[in-house]
Amino acid sequence: MMKKIFYLVFIALFFTGCEDVVDIALPQTAPRLSIDALVRLDTSQELTTVQINANLTSSFFSEITPAELTRISISNNTYVPTSQLDPQEFVLSEVAPGIYEGSKNTNFFTQGELKLSIAHDNQQYSASTSFVPSSPLLGLKQGDGTLFSGNETEVEVSFNDRIDEDNFYLVDLDFDDYLVTEDEFYNGQTFKFSYFYDDDIDAGRTISISILGVDEPFYNYMNQLIVQAGGDQGPFQTPSATVRGNIINSTSTEDSSNFALGYFAVCETFTATIVIE
Repeated sequence: MMKKIFYLVFIALFFTGCEDVVDIALPQTAPRLSIDALVRLDTSQELTTVQINANLTSSFFSEITPAELTRISISNNTYVPTSQLDPQEFVLSEVAPGIYEGSKNTNFFTQGELKLSIAHDNQQYSASTSFVPSSPLLGLKQGDGTLFSGNETEVEVSFNDRIDEDNFYLVDLDFDDYLVTEDEFYNGQTFKFSYFYDDDIDAGRTISISILGVDEPFYNYMNQLIVQAGGDQGPFQTPSATVRGNIINSTSTEDSSNFALGYFAVCETFTATIVIE
């Protein structure tokens, strides 16, 4: 969006005969590693395939480029291997530029502390997390409510909150739309809310909605990203440098500014779909 505005201003100045050249000083920042390490866990499946995206951010108007990692792995020191072919650590392989995948028993992710380890450009990065359970979706229902234009599509989402716990959720509403919610006012109850899609949703379109269990730090992180994204892009695009996740630089421990963007989280996920009428 900023590019388009800049070009329009430049063209307007050109055609009005302005002879002055205006140099705009843009912030120049060194490339920073950005990691999308959200593991969505379907506990009904015996095997889980993890996909982690690695990119390099740069200054304004520069393209985001895939990052070539030296090594990336996930380990769990409390996991009890089932055989010699089922160790406490598994290494992810690059399947496309900046995309790393690996598969492991689902039970590996549901117990103990999980550690993400990354080697890149002579730097070591790490993050730790634990599995967070979620609540199944009760159902999705298309409503007839509208907001501003009158052509929005309403979808009602409902689920039962887990009782006697402080629960936090991330809801993936498809099309890079997300929201976060906590159960402060509906602990142990059925929670239902409506989400309104714009008028670009045609009849016959399938919408996939997921609910993820998250802990409070990840809830706060995602809340900041959603606010900064402003609805123009999904929060899992390269995050703003002002939003710091849980991935630390293990090599440059004395330099607190030398960290990677992104977050490592393992979340139980339930998904449902609805076909728009």
